[in-house]
Amino acid sequence: MSKTIIWDLDNTLYYETDEYKNKLNEATATAAIKEFKIPLEFKEATEKVKESYATYRDGLEIFAREYGIPHKELYKSYHNYKSELVKTIAPYEGLLEELQSLKCPQYVFSTSSKDICEKILKHISLYDFFKDKFYSVEDFDVYKKNESSDVYKRLCETIGISPKDCIFIDDSYSNLDYAKQCGMTTIRIYYGNNSAKDKTFIDSAYKGIYECLEGLKKDYNC
Repeated sequence: MSKTIIWDLDNTLYYETDEYKNKLNEATATAAIKEFKIPLEFKEATEKVKESYATYRDGLEIFAREYGIPHKELYKSYHNYKSELVKTIAPYEGLLEELQSLKCPQYVFSTSSKDICEKILKHISLYDFFKDKFYSVEDFDVYKKNESSDVYKRLCETIGISPKDCIFIDDSYSNLDYAKQCGMTTIRIYYGNNSAKDKTFIDSAYKGIYECLEGLKKDYNC
């Protein structure tokens, strides 16, 4: 039986430039200040987002812990601001054709909200390919992929595939940790140096999307 590929979306099926990442940090800071009135200047709030990523691998978590902002509410507000940034994403050239050439069934599972997933997939010309086959953490009433393996189990139940028959691909090693705990094969896409090469829960790592696609064909017979 062939494996089923489950792709992460953000910084996996498109590349997040440093400029784009900074804009995402600013979107979180703006949401926290404008919608939840945290007592910080914009620059301070933006630095808090960076601190949150470094500490919790999640840009929202620190605001829940230090300011009592409900994670779910900040998640929704943040995505309202993120929506305006989608048009700045540069799609990968020829990615649709490359995905179509793979023999394995494919899905998307993202931390982005359902609406943002749809908007991004349309922008990068992959919506028709993944129509009815993309899921957000929001679909499972959670808002992270790096907190529990349960959400991966529930995803597999939803698509009717055993975790052991799935390949989960993500740029974030903290997400891959929980996917592996669920029983999935794990692949990391990295850029620059592979900073997680010592992580035993990662089965394979490839530099960038195109090397990953080649690896899926060569190493996993997809």
